[in-house]
Amino acid sequence: MEPNIAVESRKDLTAKTYRKRRERKLFWTGMLYLSPALFFLIVFLFYPMFKTLYFSFFQTAGAGIVQGFVGFDHYTRLFQSELFLGSLKSTFLFVLYTVPTGIVIALALAVIASEKLRGIGFFRIVFSSSLGISVAAGATIWLFFFHPTLGVLNNILGLFGIGSIKWLTSSSWALVSVAITTIWMNIGFNFIILLGGIQNISEELYESAKMDGAGYWRQLFSITLPLLSPTLFFVSVVTLINSFQTFGQIDILTGGGPSNSTNLIVYSIYREAFYNGRFGYASAQAIVLFLIILVFTIVQFKVGEKRVHYQ
Repeated sequence: MEPNIAVESRKDLTAKTYRKRRERKLFWTGMLYLSPALFFLIVFLFYPMFKTLYFSFFQTAGAGIVQGFVGFDHYTRLFQSELFLGSLKSTFLFVLYTVPTGIVIALALAVIASEKLRGIGFFRIVFSSSLGISVAAGATIWLFFFHPTLGVLNNILGLFGIGSIKWLTSSSWALVSVAITTIWMNIGFNFIILLGGIQNISEELYESAKMDGAGYWRQLFSITLPLLSPTLFFVSVVTLINSFQTFGQIDILTGGGPSNSTNLIVYSIYREAFYNGRFGYASAQAIVLFLIILVFTIVQFKVGEKRVHYQ
């Protein structure tokens, strides 16, 4: 019996060795295929992230040349700066204006566009058209809409006897104006994603609900919205992150003004780094923004995902 046991043991060792070699070979083959993507991630994502973290602890010259270690001085100055605290407040207000409003409007349009009506394809194209417009082009279009004398919005208000509004030159309205532009720009993407989610819901569920006597609104709140919750969760996460990173429309419409009312953190980072040449101070702001987005994203996953109903 002992020789047989020894032979079986050698066979098991040989099989394990073969498995390990095969797994190792598969691993390096996979890494070979992933290497182009990993290269670009390292060069354009991970390296800039670590470089930004490194700069945030150092004083830098105008060209980004490190001059000396300052530790947490940049972070201390940030939270003592009224300008940065104002940027922080404006950023949170902007996110509050854009994220819920943009999602609700896109959801309403997606529900309308999911109806089986004649000519609905045309409206689907219209509702998603902002997706094909660049940030620069979209902001320029709204720049004309917000014009104090020639703008469409003030002309419409004039028809109702309402005085013209200084959309981009008033501290009270500038942030709202940029928020309106951003909502319009994001509607196309959110609309397409939500419409796809609605169309993936089985028609049999609606037919069964109709047979049970459920009306339109009962079907909407008992079938459509619960089964659409994974898509809504995805859209809310993406929209929140995009709102925190808004830059192009601010640069074109207001340039951070008036009186820094639209100087969101992203734009503040840009101005500190490329106008004032303070790369260390700007890097500290970038790290703070990264942590804010990270915290909000984690909270969304911890709280929001509990309410997601997967089929």
